[in-house]
Amino acid sequence: MPSILKPASPHDSLTTPVDHDMPPAAHNRDGAPSSERRRMMLKAAAAGGAGLFAVRTIAAQAPAASSGQPVSAAPQPPFSPGDNASTAEVVVQTLLAWNVDHVFGMVGDGINPLIEALRRHRDTIRFIGVRHEEAAAFMASGWAKATGRLGVCLATTGPGAVHLMNGLYDAHFDGAPVLAITGLTFHDLVGTRFQQGVDTPALMQDVALYNTTVTGPRHALVVTDIACRSALGARGVAHLAISKDIQAMRLADDKASMENHGLRTSTAWRQPASAPADAQLRAAADAINAGSRVAILAGQGALGASEELEQIATRLNAPVAKALLGRSVIPDDSPFSTGGIGHLGTVPSEEAMHRCDTVLILGSTMPWVDSYPKPGTARGVQVDIKAERIGLRYPVEVCLVGDTKETLRALLPLLHQKDDTFLREIQAQVTQWNALLDQVASSERTPIRPQRVIRAISDTLAADAIVCLDCGANTHFAARFLTLRREQQLVATGMLATMAPGLPFAIAAQLANPGRQVVAIVGDGGLAMLMAELSTAVMNRLPIKIIVMRNDMLAEVVFEQKELGNPPYGCELGGIDFAQVAAACGAVGTSCHNPQQLQVAIASTLASPGTVLLEVHVDPAEPITTPDKLKA
Repeated sequence: MPSILKPASPHDSLTTPVDHDMPPAAHNRDGAPSSERRRMMLKAAAAGGAGLFAVRTIAAQAPAASSGQPVSAAPQPPFSPGDNASTAEVVVQTLLAWNVDHVFGMVGDGINPLIEALRRHRDTIRFIGVRHEEAAAFMASGWAKATGRLGVCLATTGPGAVHLMNGLYDAHFDGAPVLAITGLTFHDLVGTRFQQGVDTPALMQDVALYNTTVTGPRHALVVTDIACRSALGARGVAHLAISKDIQAMRLADDKASMENHGLRTSTAWRQPASAPADAQLRAAADAINAGSRVAILAGQGALGASEELEQIATRLNAPVAKALLGRSVIPDDSPFSTGGIGHLGTVPSEEAMHRCDTVLILGSTMPWVDSYPKPGTARGVQVDIKAERIGLRYPVEVCLVGDTKETLRALLPLLHQKDDTFLREIQAQVTQWNALLDQVASSERTPIRPQRVIRAISDTLAADAIVCLDCGANTHFAARFLTLRREQQLVATGMLATMAPGLPFAIAAQLANPGRQVVAIVGDGGLAMLMAELSTAVMNRLPIKIIVMRNDMLAEVVFEQKELGNPPYGCELGGIDFAQVAAACGAVGTSCHNPQQLQVAIASTLASPGTVLLEVHVDPAEPITTPDKLKA
């Protein structure tokens, strides 16, 4: 392997200056605002000038980032703006009241007042500047997926807002709570074909479940709360569009309408945790108890119910197949786990679904219909927080609309203990499958098989590592050969299945979890799209590790073209030396071609400080297969 390049010195990274009108910033070791500073966030001096806000209450200390959106039960309203408070100040102060401490975005003249408000509050809310707005939206989505908390992204008027769309659709499709704030042209020039006059609310109409244009600071006091609550409560994207002159409008200049008698909304928050009615639970229990071969399909909607899922699986002796975004719901080495499911899955998962007489679907709309039981061969019970997703992929007969954790808690006492005959049969298949995976991953042929890379990463990860995936051939190999253990976590793009989010996801996950190892597994096609964000990681001193599986090919598309009987066309990529790109961005960059050196290279990468990229040259001819076609 080439010698490791010298990493950028921490002293080369930019540090935030302190204004004479701001108190000294208090940050934790990753630069995020500290809890003490958060408790002081509503003091008038920290609001960017005396008299802008009068303090009514102090926010409670937020729990760890990975525990979900913090509960808020403080007296309301959380702050009272002064006459000089601008729309931008009101928006930022409201974000603080919702425990937002990171905003991802890119500056631009269409949002200068918002950027200034963030600058003045930079000791309580951290602005992460990016090289492309698409990455900002991915980071907001990745933040939400990794933490359960509200992710926020910010983009300027026109093209900046357009660039957000792919990342916002990722959040929309995967139910990640994200608030997007965008600029608009001057309020009295909207609709005049003025420069950058994109109709941003219309642009966001499909992707956003809450979407409005802010008319001034009084309006911002109300709709910013609604946007945050909508994104968190309905698990999706909310959008606020604000004209650049409206952002600077002062409260004293914003006359209330005749029916706005001082309207204020609330920042109080508690995660909904409803369970279905007793009659529905009994109907579900009757269907499950009547079966002798019960299988469970768990998705990301079950991620907060791991303990309850394991109790249910134990009671039913049921194998558990896991959709990609739900892979960490129980560890892969659990006696109940059959691994992934669908085109990225395993033969044991397929067998469990096709041989069961009852299927329990928990928080999943896994898209591969052929991986469900055939309609009519198994009774179905489905649990989902959203009623419209019940029966979307399989004709279930019992619908349980509610929180997965609370529903399983209520269901467990009604279920009968089952014997382990079916489970043992599936476990035997798991043993055979794992032996095949071991045989594939142990191959030392050259070029390196990508499966061997994933296995080497998996064997070297920290016990509580967060793994972030891109989309492409690398996803297939990672989904099948990555063994996720109990405290490990996976962040990936699900229903949108878009290329490029692996690196932005890793940046967001590391910012949210500064004490944990974060590893991005990406392909060369996806990384090339947003690789400038390597400089974002370096500038923010993030110790993320990026493993690039380089084959100079869009390998998944090659597979798809061949499946159609077509010869590969348009799939070759011009070679990029990603190790040199990493070095140019100030990170450590190195590469590996030899399978005998692979384990050492990965171990060295994961053990090194700072932002580190390892480029592994893998076999472009390695086929992407469905589970039944995997060969040693």
